[in-house]
Amino acid sequence: MGSVPLIDLSPWFSGDDRAGVAARVDAALRDSGFLLITGHGVPDELRARTREYSRAFFGLPREVKERYAVTVGGRGWLPPGVEANGYAEGTETPPDLKESYSVGADDPVGVPEVDEFWFQPNVWPAEVPGLAAAAREYMSRMRALSDELLTIFAAALGLETGHFTRHTTHPTYTFNINWYPPMTHVGAPAPDQFRIGPHTDFGTVTVLDREAGVGGLQVYTAEGEWEDAPYDPAAFTVNIGDLMARWTGDRWRSTRHRVLPPHATAPDEDLVSLIFFYETDHDALIESLAPPLGRREYPPVVASRYLREKLDVITVA
Repeated sequence: MGSVPLIDLSPWFSGDDRAGVAARVDAALRDSGFLLITGHGVPDELRARTREYSRAFFGLPREVKERYAVTVGGRGWLPPGVEANGYAEGTETPPDLKESYSVGADDPVGVPEVDEFWFQPNVWPAEVPGLAAAAREYMSRMRALSDELLTIFAAALGLETGHFTRHTTHPTYTFNINWYPPMTHVGAPAPDQFRIGPHTDFGTVTVLDREAGVGGLQVYTAEGEWEDAPYDPAAFTVNIGDLMARWTGDRWRSTRHRVLPPHATAPDEDLVSLIFFYETDHDALIESLAPPLGRREYPPVVASRYLREKLDVITVA
């Protein structure tokens, strides 16, 4: 399993061993920044249904998908060429070899300048009528699971139960459905071109439902090496983002990761990933935990301002 452990959440939900689960999560986030979780309670049927409808959308003709085209931060279809995650590290890379359908939090707070970016109305493709219901149900499950993970995080640090979740009463979040097309569709990758370039995530916690593949997920280890992320079809892959690392004073790692390009040994491989990026209330003031819990103290930041700066960097078009 390498440096990314598999953790069963069943003893947390049953109450049989909450302390043990919290301790294992703390160790994983200090060492790797990544973990796999089972016992999460999300139905396999919902995961499969969401992926099936997503594949149906990405299989539509380009001229149909163009009706829903947006750029990074929008609600709808992100075409090839609009995003290069490597830019987040200051590395000019070719655009990522993917397409995405992006939706998210759409319950406005009543402040126009906030709502127009963070709580935009979701747009659903009329050509795939089942996608809206499946994605809404999936997002609801992911929000509940993410809040449970934040509660586990608080327990892992010996903090009061709502230390993190008191800042997620009206949170921002994004659900990106990524399609990684086959090489037969996109051609051979350019030098230093990936399905997703090396980067760290930006928010508090990311919950990923992925498919295994040759051109799959890799995690950058503490030893400075790229390692194939382990895969378990029953598990979600979980990692924290920069905001959570900052919140914990770098006790926990916001770990670099990437998705490899399609490979000549599997030219027909296409993968669909369901990625839920959780954040906080848009106006949450994030203050890092002081030592000894944290390793360093950062100046306080307002979550939405911090995250918007990060998103702007990776936007290509």
